[in-house]
Amino acid sequence: MNRLVYLGLAGALALACWLGAAAVAADEELEELKLELPKPMFKGTPENIESANLEPPRQGPPPAVLVPKGTINLSRDKEVSASDEEPIVGELAFITDGDKEGNDGSFVELGPGQQWVQIDLGAPARIHAIALWHFHSQARVYRDVVIQTADDPDFIENVVTIFNNDHDNSAGIGVGKDKEYVETFEGRLIPVEGVEGRYVRLYSNGNTSNDLNHYVEVEVYGKPVE
Repeated sequence: MNRLVYLGLAGALALACWLGAAAVAADEELEELKLELPKPMFKGTPENIESANLEPPRQGPPPAVLVPKGTINLSRDKEVSASDEEPIVGELAFITDGDKEGNDGSFVELGPGQQWVQIDLGAPARIHAIALWHFHSQARVYRDVVIQTADDPDFIENVVTIFNNDHDNSAGIGVGKDKEYVETFEGRLIPVEGVEGRYVRLYSNGNTSNDLNHYVEVEVYGKPVE
């Protein structure tokens, strides 16, 4: 179970006790991670989205998430590389520039089929959450979303899978247990188990509107390894 969890009624003290000797130290103060969200780009309930692995509609606001106090966005303005070195639209630097709006000039479009983008945090870090925004001006679901961390840019050393909603291993990375989801202005905030790594790689394999891949912003929250 994730060591970074949804905030429950028991509160931070009970959570710390439940975690025990985990990545979040028992004496480390926790706080809610609050994202700065862009404005909504569409309203209403999405229609005609076909998915065999889609999460049910959420009722109410997203669950709060706790992280160690002092956790920061480590990926802001960091170097980004990709499997598609010449994006169809935009620049890879858009992915870490802080602009989440999703308008023209805010997103990068990669070629069809399976593609990935990769962020170099610049130094090893202990990661506690990852937030990402695909194209969200239209309701769509991105396929085979897989997020991994590693110590090296070739993803050979200490590779850890953080998120995987590929239910049939169509991407060839392994079957995941996470659900597909509809893109909105809220993005997707993913808890991480205090995993240590320097590089973060995010895969996708087209979407329910077309076979292209889009990224608006990725934020990696954590602390540098001392």
